[in-house]
Amino acid sequence: MQPEATEEERVMNMTLEAYADTIVPGEKRYPGDRAIAGAAPGPGSVVAGALELLNFDATGVTAGLPYLAQSLNDHAKSYAGEVTLELDHDVPPFVALPYEHRRELVRRLTTPGHPEKDGWVSLALFCNMAYDSAPHLHTADAIRDGHPGLLALGYKAPDADGFWRFPKYGYGRKLAELHPDTTPSGSPA
Repeated sequence: MQPEATEEERVMNMTLEAYADTIVPGEKRYPGDRAIAGAAPGPGSVVAGALELLNFDATGVTAGLPYLAQSLNDHAKSYAGEVTLELDHDVPPFVALPYEHRRELVRRLTTPGHPEKDGWVSLALFCNMAYDSAPHLHTADAIRDGHPGLLALGYKAPDADGFWRFPKYGYGRKLAELHPDTTPSGSPA
């Protein structure tokens, strides 16, 4: 059993979920879901595992997540003041923004010339990857477990032995013969 999240962790997680949902939107997980705006049908980046991927040490962004979440909330407060938008104080400022305003703020943060652009683009890339490649999961397991992005992109389950075989050639024709020393598992000898 995992320990209950601190208030700081809850704010960070909600904020990062809202950012991920802005990048690859999806439907709300439950009626009172505030992090996911419900801007698109079906599951989006959050359900596909954006938070899990962002917290995967191999990404190199994990240590910076608290800073990014705080910075995003600071930008949301400034943006709300600029467009005279009253924010709900029950949730973090970025989460309180309606979807179209989240999208506009992210557009501004990722626009060439913004001094923090590299960090926001990096975060957006990982949110996309959580949906379209699930690098934090073994592909066969992700497909078996119904990963929404991989299934939406048309990934199919491997054969019963765990290998993927493609009876139709991707280019419409066979490109080369197997090397005679190729092992039965498909590895070069």
